[in-house]
Amino acid sequence: MKENVVRFEKWEGLGNDFILVEAVPMTAEAARRLCDRRFGIGADGVLVIEREQPRMQVWNADGSRPEMCGNGIRCVAAYLVSRGTPQKAVTIATDAGDKRCEVTRAGDRFDVLVGMGRARMGETLVVTALGAEHRFACVDVGNPHAVTFDPYTEDAIDELGPIVATTPAEGINVEFCRVRPAEHGEAARIDVTVWERGVGRTLACGTGACAVAAAACAQGRAPYGAPLRVALPGGSLRITVAPGSLELLMQGPARRAFSGEVVIA
Repeated sequence: MKENVVRFEKWEGLGNDFILVEAVPMTAEAARRLCDRRFGIGADGVLVIEREQPRMQVWNADGSRPEMCGNGIRCVAAYLVSRGTPQKAVTIATDAGDKRCEVTRAGDRFDVLVGMGRARMGETLVVTALGAEHRFACVDVGNPHAVTFDPYTEDAIDELGPIVATTPAEGINVEFCRVRPAEHGEAARIDVTVWERGVGRTLACGTGACAVAAAACAQGRAPYGAPLRVALPGGSLRITVAPGSLELLMQGPARRAFSGEVVIA
């Protein structure tokens, strides 16, 4: 049987890492194999790109299909520009709608500004677990997020994260947050730990950072209309939430790590 050899590039945005392939039919099993960090390339997800009319399809490491990926779309936008897309601004279709990206080369990496669309605030998610009741603000930014500003220890996050993530039938991403005093002229700084559905702990989550910023503004913890620094384990993103419309702007890096060939059965 002839092997299906595919070219790929490995990219990362704040340590949230992805395998980028062009126009390759993907399956859940193939995504799981590719993302395996011992027997595959290793990644948090696979991004399948259509280049002619730019589109991004996202596969998580467990083979599930999220609607959108904030760090991933920055990588795809930078990939398209690096591969010869003439404009520095590119609109990419996703399962959560079209996203306009502005790409600037910054040394060995790219800086990408993305119009992420509107945040939609949902009902409070209440989860009873570990002998207590836990409340999360639900925010949809093209995919669902549960955000809390209550203090949790690292051990509690490891226990509670997967419980909350699997409470809704479709799953939900979970962000544990703490607002810090602003630094360097910033409007606010929010430290975030992410438990991502289908992945677990990740170094960063772009849509999660947007959801956190929207929840912080809605709860009066941060100002609308000013860039907020959302600090994740892998680095920081700048998120702006427009008053009234809740339109989101996300700005952050993307970097190519390496490229190669892989066999997809």
